[in-house]
Amino acid sequence: MFFGAQDMTDKSIVILISGRGSNMEAIVRANVPGARVAAVISNRADAAGLAFAAAHGIATVVVDHTAYPSRAAFDAALQAAIDAHAPDLVVLAGFMRVLGDDFVRHYAGRLLNIHPSLLPSFPGLHTHRRALAAGVRAHGATVHFVTPELDGGPIVVQAVVPVLPGDDEDTLADRVLAEEHKIYPQAVRWFVAGRLTPTADGRVEVADARAERFALHLPPLD
Repeated sequence: MFFGAQDMTDKSIVILISGRGSNMEAIVRANVPGARVAAVISNRADAAGLAFAAAHGIATVVVDHTAYPSRAAFDAALQAAIDAHAPDLVVLAGFMRVLGDDFVRHYAGRLLNIHPSLLPSFPGLHTHRRALAAGVRAHGATVHFVTPELDGGPIVVQAVVPVLPGDDEDTLADRVLAEEHKIYPQAVRWFVAGRLTPTADGRVEVADARAERFALHLPPLD
């Protein structure tokens, strides 16, 4: 069994955003072979990324979470909006809503997220602040499949950056974000090419990944 598909039909991707959607931009600009971004969906009508998507001829949809009486009702409306585009892959790109277990299970094996830490370290919010407080020497980002466990799904790819003397949350976040823009399109390429396969112990292997699997940027030792 492979995550992704290996026939010649372009794979439909739906991307969810809540704001600027810089990772969405990176994926769109990557022009992944064999894929097309069918829609960009936001829970906020003022999300800046919607204008970028529309300018690139991508359908945009707003499903305003404040218009629904419960998370379950919002999830159902969001799922209907996504499924209207028959996606092979759903990509969370700065989508700032917690999704229910039933929603996540509906997209099992075809729902990706990027998290700004080296999972399993620092799941949840305020990752850069927590990394600095912990005194770690390296930080980074993780692309993973989404499961009902928060930030606990199988890891696809990680990027590592150094934590430098004098770093604050903003400088560290900027360094991590630059790497996110590299590894998220890469993960999408692997999915579309059918190169991701689950293992019996719940991990994901990348076929023929070679050295491209990890973006490792560390300062040289004196």
